[in-house]
Amino acid sequence: MPMFVKPHGGMLKQLIVPEKEASIIKTESKNYISWDLTERQLLDIELILNGAMSPLEGFMNKADYESVLKDMRLSDGTFWPMPITLDVTEEFSKKIKPSDKVALRDHEGVLIAVMEVRDLWMPDKAKEAEAVYGSADLKHQGVNLLFNSHPVYAGGVLKGVELPKHYDFNELRNTPLELRERFKKLGWSRIMGFHTLDTMHRAEQALTFKSAQTAEANLLLHPAVGVTRPGDNDYFSRVRCYEHIIRHYPEQTTALSLLPLASRMSGPREVLWNAIIRKNYGCTHFIAGSEISAKYQDELGIQIIPFDEMAYVSERAQYVPISELRHGEIVLRITEDEVKRRLDEGLEIPEWFSHKEVITELRKTYPPRHRQGFTIFFTGLSGAGKSTVANILRIKLMELGGRPVTMLDGDIVRKNLSSELGFSREHRDLNIIRIGFVASEITKNGGIAICAPIAPYASTRAKVRALIETLGGFLEVYVSTPIDICEERDRKGLYAKARAGLIKEFTGISDPYEAPENPELAINTGECTPDEAAQRIILKLEKFGYLKGRSSI
Repeated sequence: MPMFVKPHGGMLKQLIVPEKEASIIKTESKNYISWDLTERQLLDIELILNGAMSPLEGFMNKADYESVLKDMRLSDGTFWPMPITLDVTEEFSKKIKPSDKVALRDHEGVLIAVMEVRDLWMPDKAKEAEAVYGSADLKHQGVNLLFNSHPVYAGGVLKGVELPKHYDFNELRNTPLELRERFKKLGWSRIMGFHTLDTMHRAEQALTFKSAQTAEANLLLHPAVGVTRPGDNDYFSRVRCYEHIIRHYPEQTTALSLLPLASRMSGPREVLWNAIIRKNYGCTHFIAGSEISAKYQDELGIQIIPFDEMAYVSERAQYVPISELRHGEIVLRITEDEVKRRLDEGLEIPEWFSHKEVITELRKTYPPRHRQGFTIFFTGLSGAGKSTVANILRIKLMELGGRPVTMLDGDIVRKNLSSELGFSREHRDLNIIRIGFVASEITKNGGIAICAPIAPYASTRAKVRALIETLGGFLEVYVSTPIDICEERDRKGLYAKARAGLIKEFTGISDPYEAPENPELAINTGECTPDEAAQRIILKLEKFGYLKGRSSI
């Protein structure tokens, strides 16, 4: 490997223009149509502008995009495995044409760059999914994100005004040029990069240390801290853990820097893409989780080092490569799911698995369940008894104490949060999403949210669950009281009016109710009292560990 490896394509493409030119662009941009960059697009544009995605000079045009899908090459023949595109709405695409200039702004309206449009096209996302992911199955997280992105791609060259602003861990954020200058100052000519989306424990420490030692290279821990996988928005805890673990490496030969990356979760292509990015940051070696075809090695210009999984051998009291295990040796393992279970239940995590400081940090972010916030989400027909049971539950939980309790009843929310909404499917969905958002904030901050809307549509309830489950507990309670009992209880005569056609789109009569298939609890209030129903929920919460009861004894 040459000293100070050349950037991919031969030159570091730094696209931030000089201050004087930036001032002119800012003035001219007031006359351009603007596009507000999504969080994922902000991460992409930062790596394009700072040179990490060299040799790209903007978001891909159609020829580059199609060539990358087919051959993993840009249209000029340069090896490149990942399509990097700007997805926009169809409505927005109709307002622009090739040669137009578009002002690309962050969510606060700050101008990041101006793009001169070269191409606009509607991609075949199924074809893209098959090429990049090897599948068009929406169950794959990357494929799902692809199909939920905007339908039109806009490609063009960029002139950068400023990099997106960060207000966290700035001492750990470096551009490719900054890291290259740092390596040069330190006299590092062989640098091994390590990419991770997860918390590092002793196994990862042993793996990286051994890999760097074998290659006689300095080590760069370069974790991704942007949008990684769904639900992975909070990287703050991970970074604090990296800061702890870096202290257990040799100080003179190890560095930590953060990479603002929007992961694609695309397997082999992603490994190659990550290798190129690390090459642009100055790395000569890159640790990969799987064998990458040797035919790309020369074109990559960075040596891929496949790692051997590490295992803790109790007899030796150390981690060793799986390939070096001796017959009969006892290997100790703890999976990520087991770590989560132990954190949830406040159980011990052994020091052979992770450093004490790392576990302490994780416990701050992921307290045991009896200290986490949670949401009880009632759903059922009008008159099923949701509000009555929810109110009794609220009182019982307040009696227990320990967390603030907030009631988000359907009628109350309609009056105070969604008063302008009607009862079309679109408006019903929006009302439930609003409830879910408020509940997610309550849950995230350690409180209890009790939601009692009708919530007739399964897809909308699934969105609410996905929003909340990454932040704390979520229990769906299906109040399954039959419709004839609901009608008997109808004090306002709503069912009668609906059957007479006086109320349109009434759930259970003229509009469908999609019953939950797998709720945490189903309760028919025609077969039990409201107090008994609330007590069943208390017992379920205790069973799941959200209330400190018999499970903690």
